[in-house]
Amino acid sequence: MTGLATDGGLYVPEYLPQFSEDLITSWSSLTYEELAFKVMYPFVEDNIDEISFQKILDKSYAKFRDTSIAPLKQFDEKNWILELFHGPTLAFKDFALQFLGNLLDHIVGSKNEKLVVLGATSGDTGSAAIEGCKDCRNIDVFILHPHNRVSDVQRRQMTTINKSNIHNIAISGNFDDCQAIVKKSFSEQEFLRGERRLIAVNSINFARILAQIVYYFWSYLRINCPKEGIIFSVPTGNFGDVFAGYIALGMGLPIKKLIVATNSNDILHRCINNNDHSPREVNASLAPSMDIMISSNFERLLFDAFERDSSKIRELMEKVTTSSIQLSERSILSIRDNFWSYRCDDREIVSTIKSFYKKNNYLLDPHTAIGVSASMAYEDDVGTPIVTLSTAHPAKFPDVSKYTNLLTPELPEHLKSILLDEEYYSIVDNCQNRVESFISKKLFA
Repeated sequence: MTGLATDGGLYVPEYLPQFSEDLITSWSSLTYEELAFKVMYPFVEDNIDEISFQKILDKSYAKFRDTSIAPLKQFDEKNWILELFHGPTLAFKDFALQFLGNLLDHIVGSKNEKLVVLGATSGDTGSAAIEGCKDCRNIDVFILHPHNRVSDVQRRQMTTINKSNIHNIAISGNFDDCQAIVKKSFSEQEFLRGERRLIAVNSINFARILAQIVYYFWSYLRINCPKEGIIFSVPTGNFGDVFAGYIALGMGLPIKKLIVATNSNDILHRCINNNDHSPREVNASLAPSMDIMISSNFERLLFDAFERDSSKIRELMEKVTTSSIQLSERSILSIRDNFWSYRCDDREIVSTIKSFYKKNNYLLDPHTAIGVSASMAYEDDVGTPIVTLSTAHPAKFPDVSKYTNLLTPELPEHLKSILLDEEYYSIVDNCQNRVESFISKKLFA
């Protein structure tokens, strides 16, 4: 549950549950909640009883506005969109963070301990984490976001929550700066005085990945288990969502290819396509949740690509933020076996939103537009269905409409008040000591 190991590495399962195609097909009539239990429970069965875990799942999906939880929309013979924005904060992060909040509540209730949830957000993680944990009595939540680098709606979803256990911190830097502070905090926890346990809320926490595996199985079942398999196009920033698909593949789901769809901050595309993993300056884009250069969960994939050689991964990760790393021919080919990548700049985002709306009368958010562009560009495996993951409601990015000349999408009724509500957040310098001091004062003042 902590997310980061004490040596700074990430946790991965020692082995994965294995499901045959016949078994997966037999789940076709299950509800989303029932399927989630089948997929997720083998990971936790040694720690949580069945009844308690089912209650956690039922509570986690109770706030979703669509009865199917994750509806699929078909747009032509082989292209589908999986709508992952029907949760309380209108983003796919709700799938993971409603679950994580309820899981933490279960743990706190059984052990009577106090936890500190710490996370960095490029837009959607923060609001979903706050929504998932705001009513947990023994959990304090600290969310770091890059100052002036998230959309107004994304920021207000976080900062208009006025609860004594919720603390929003705007960092004078970019998302990678926020993420670096969070990571370092896990390795040096003296600022917590030994009185709190630190829990990661970013997708470095495998519990989040676990919850996201389910909708890959759900998609396959909802389009009637195609014999030719299935392809997923995934808007990708921190690599957690597409890594969940990779885990689903490892569990037996017949995925032909996982498309890594990136914006102009394209280190993943350059790595997969050209074996060029060199860090560059992060550029602000129309898809702010993907304005990331160092994708934390890519480390998990590299661990498999280098045949689980932890010493090699440590060597690579020690220089990943400051210099280029080169993958061996064997490791890059193993990645390309399962992944294909595509880069989409702001101009293409706008043109895709406009053309897709004209053709289908359906409005894409900028991140989903990147996924759709990638799916249209993919030319292999002709005839195999492609599901693009729609990661956020277009109303979260109203500023995009001035580029597309389309109507500004309206926020759902339950979120309209945030545009007028008072905001609560603190601006803190991009400095490890100042952030840790801020957290300590809030906890122990």
